[in-house]
Amino acid sequence: MRLKADLLLLLTAVIWGTAFVAQRTAALQNSLFLFNGARFLLGALVLLPFSGLRWRAGGRAWGVACAAGVLLFTAGTLQQLGMRYTTAGNAGFLTSLYVVLVPVLLLAIWRQRPAPQAWAAVFLAAAGAYLLGTKGEGLVFQPGDALELAGAVFWALHVIILGKYAAGTEAVPFAAAQFAVCALLSLLVGWPVEGGDWRGLQPVLFSILYTGVLSVGLGYTLQVWAQRHTPPTEAALILSLEAVTAVAAGWFFLQETLTPLQGAGCALILMGVVIVQFRGARI
Repeated sequence: MRLKADLLLLLTAVIWGTAFVAQRTAALQNSLFLFNGARFLLGALVLLPFSGLRWRAGGRAWGVACAAGVLLFTAGTLQQLGMRYTTAGNAGFLTSLYVVLVPVLLLAIWRQRPAPQAWAAVFLAAAGAYLLGTKGEGLVFQPGDALELAGAVFWALHVIILGKYAAGTEAVPFAAAQFAVCALLSLLVGWPVEGGDWRGLQPVLFSILYTGVLSVGLGYTLQVWAQRHTPPTEAALILSLEAVTAVAAGWFFLQETLTPLQGAGCALILMGVVIVQFRGARI
């Protein structure tokens, strides 16, 4: 059972990593909010049969689900917009910074002090982000990289909110609720901003299906099941391979390349992601 769980986590990392290619492809089209709205709505609908017809949750749980959905909307918007101006590999690695941003935000906002290993991880990740975003040529990031980095902050806040306030809730119904909130916000913004032209989504229909069904719906469900049988540290280490998969998928499907300095930046970020997962490094 343990081996099966680890393999399912690896499959989840591959699904999430390759999803950056689908998102990158969609980002080159005009639609942004409608694309996000469609895929998160699809993800919520995929989870609906597994969540029961009613979610017996109090007002606090609904409030946390709404807050999580708002953070998901903000992070997803920044990520998708950033992909118009950067590569799938860059987006994957910069998004992975949320793992090392979590202890920083816990200290800054909640006054919760991280272990020394967390600071080492933050330093490595920051150095890697510099090399990845600037190619070592200056301190100015490309616009897409800056958006991905901003999105990582909201991904980190999303992780913290779930960890602090969503404990004890029913996982699958909670996920469906936050996905529904994210979808609703995306569609409400996309309708006036993008003219509500659903025909613009036709070229990215495969990306919607892939990210909605596999990345949002199936990926989350696999993670929930597998982590019942795999220790958290081991699970996080396996899932951190999402970033590596994003770069490999960008190279294979989109012919994207990295300079040697950017490759070194990728290695530093991955080291930071791994270090912060070890026992005692996280809060």
